[in-house]
Amino acid sequence: MHRWVTNHRARFWGMEHASVEDVRREYATIAASDHHEARIGLEAREPVFLMETYDPRQHELAAHLRLQPGDRGMHFLVAPTDRPRHGFTRAVITAVLTECFADPAVARVVVEPDARNTRVHALNAAVGFVVEAEVRLADKTALLSTCTRAAFERSSR
Repeated sequence: MHRWVTNHRARFWGMEHASVEDVRREYATIAASDHHEARIGLEAREPVFLMETYDPRQHELAAHLRLQPGDRGMHFLVAPTDRPRHGFTRAVITAVLTECFADPAVARVVVEPDARNTRVHALNAAVGFVVEAEVRLADKTALLSTCTRAAFERSSR
């Protein structure tokens, strides 16, 4: 995990200079939380991405968005690789959203990527996210975006 979150490509996670202990502490906190979860995604039994989900009512973005019943926050990170594959990140976000929407209680996924992360904005739009607002959070200016189940299903056709 440390190698993943401190990689330059993960700079928007804000952990580029984190120590191994910092990362361990962060994920121990998430593991102990009753409203935030982290999971590793596998391909052929190899870890290839990180998926986090959280209750947005427990996040500072709740002050910036009219939350609705069925909202779920999400983060994802693709593991660094020496062999990039075309379309892999799109496949990962599709798998992550499929997992989010597998819970029938989830009606909408909320994300708050760094406003400078243009690559993820394009990817988010491709899978159905709509920008709600640019907001100032404690650690970044974020592009607050949402994706409904219906918008995601339309993007998958």
